[in-house]
Amino acid sequence: MKKKYIPHILTFAIGLQLMSGCSSSFLEVKPKGTNLEANYYKDQTEAFNGLVAIYDVVGWQGGNYVTKVGAMNAGSDDHYAGGGGANDVTAFQVFSNYTLTPDQGPQDELWKKGFSGIFRANTLLEKLPGVPMDAATKARYTAEAKYLRAFFYFDLVRLFKNIPLFTKPVSTSEMYNVTQATPEEVYKQIETDLQDAIAETNLPDQVPVATEGGRATKGAAHALLGKVYLYEKNYTAAAAELAEVNGTNPGAINAKYGYRLLTNFADLWKSDNGSKFNSESIFEVAFTSTSAGSWDCVGCTEGNVLNIMVGPRGYKALKAGAPDYVSGWSFLVVTKELFDAIHFDPRYHATVANLDSLQANGIASYEPGYKNTGYFLQKLIGFNYNKTTGGGNIELNFPQDLYEIRLADTYLMEAEALVKGGQGSGPGTRAYQLLNAVRARVGLTAIEATDDNIFNERRLELAGEGHRWFDLVRTGRAASVLGPRGFIAGKNEILPIPLLELENTKLEQSKEWGGTK
Repeated sequence: MKKKYIPHILTFAIGLQLMSGCSSSFLEVKPKGTNLEANYYKDQTEAFNGLVAIYDVVGWQGGNYVTKVGAMNAGSDDHYAGGGGANDVTAFQVFSNYTLTPDQGPQDELWKKGFSGIFRANTLLEKLPGVPMDAATKARYTAEAKYLRAFFYFDLVRLFKNIPLFTKPVSTSEMYNVTQATPEEVYKQIETDLQDAIAETNLPDQVPVATEGGRATKGAAHALLGKVYLYEKNYTAAAAELAEVNGTNPGAINAKYGYRLLTNFADLWKSDNGSKFNSESIFEVAFTSTSAGSWDCVGCTEGNVLNIMVGPRGYKALKAGAPDYVSGWSFLVVTKELFDAIHFDPRYHATVANLDSLQANGIASYEPGYKNTGYFLQKLIGFNYNKTTGGGNIELNFPQDLYEIRLADTYLMEAEALVKGGQGSGPGTRAYQLLNAVRARVGLTAIEATDDNIFNERRLELAGEGHRWFDLVRTGRAASVLGPRGFIAGKNEILPIPLLELENTKLEQSKEWGGTK
């Protein structure tokens, strides 16, 4: 994986790949670059390069087109895997129909992503004390590395539950002897890393977008910690952290961090530079159309592969004014259930592309793909005006960013924490204000901030952004909603440990998947 996730900063290509996106197993393959590390980190520039290498992993795109957002969408009730057939990107298909096994599914790429980021963070954290450089800058790099390590561990513990816990680099000889920590130990480390980052005075509240857009801020650390507490059902602590992010008056700007809901919901999904690092973005993955990504290394592109994957197959505009979509691969088609839920919501047109309607009215045509519903994910479809200007294959070089955390998400998480913590849900309560600030942005009337109303609002506000599967699992709704897909309660709440990670190691498969851990 060699992508740029901090704009205007060139990633370095000296071989410092602590974990390659093409490796088969972090426990099986010697990390690339270990022979160079002894001579690296000699100065601030090289330390910064090491920091960029950690950010590099946040938007991991596997060689098999597996991404976190893509996989989580496929596993939710809002999408089918789609594509060209039942075996097209098998990792998505088996997650979508719940036939995944320890050797087939999205878990290989998601496991590699998490531990690649952690290995890089641990290496930088170990090297930084000995780097001759400005003390304040060193402290900031340390805080960012801890934030990122927490970010990767949070994904891993949510997805797999039973994972190793590394807080320092692991030598090749030690890799086969690692064991798993308890989820509680992992969550404690996540909390500690984020608390350390927040306490660091040199981690900025805001960054200059033109030169540092995409780097972690103190607001991002509070937001992630609040989300972690929400998953742990520590509702009081979650509400406090998220309130720091959301500000005193929901809907107004939080001057400390610069966060504010965009006036126009659709502006969040401009797929060019118009929406990058806007006031609603808290932590974002950046992509570019100028990286010259090509088929010889799909995982090396810095373009957003989801933009081509979700587009309608064989698309043709037939009349003036037809959408300027690029013909895509018809993955992650929107289900009839999501269409029905959002059809009369003001966010519908920015979320769903109704190709059947366009075709019925002679505006455009398309070729139905696998599991076609006629509905596509408008938020992420690529557009012709965004075709690459930097060479490479058009399909692999679209520039739309993805939001890891945005303000509407933190509003709804805080509202949920307040309601579940017994703080009230009616008019005049903060939960009511938070929920209805999200609704007011799109012109909806106010409703009571019940747990069900907040949950349903998350579905409509965050559709297609990779949150739905996690929300179903953490709230205990997954079995009832996903049961018709094949979801089995007590098993499918987590992914299996990848089979390769169990061979010749001390790692054990989770009990949910027939193991002993």
